[in-house]
Amino acid sequence: MDLTDRSQPSPPVACDLSGTPGAFAERMAEYRRLFGQHLAGRSQTAAVISFRFRAGPGVEDWVRDLARREKACCAFFDFTVTAGGQEVRWDVTVAADDDAARQVLAGFYRLAGARE
Repeated sequence: MDLTDRSQPSPPVACDLSGTPGAFAERMAEYRRLFGQHLAGRSQTAAVISFRFRAGPGVEDWVRDLARREKACCAFFDFTVTAGGQEVRWDVTVAADDDAARQVLAGFYRLAGARE
């Protein structure tokens, strides 16, 4: 699943969840559950962060669904989810090439480390 569309102008670096009370906290709690239960590893380069999850029952569907919902609220992220063997991989880049987008990407990477 590749949720990348490079033909459009870069979207603003903004989160659309802010209009729904409690939505941001719920999303962060969901990330903590996913990372805490299934994260096998993570890596980071200047351009991409990658999360590797143990492929248990429902994990691939959960990651794909979360990636779709995240793309809907944070359009400046680009996601690619792939599955093979015993692993689900979630690659994340930013559509906008600016400092604010890269800082948000770095924060996304750190979120997974909060459970380590």
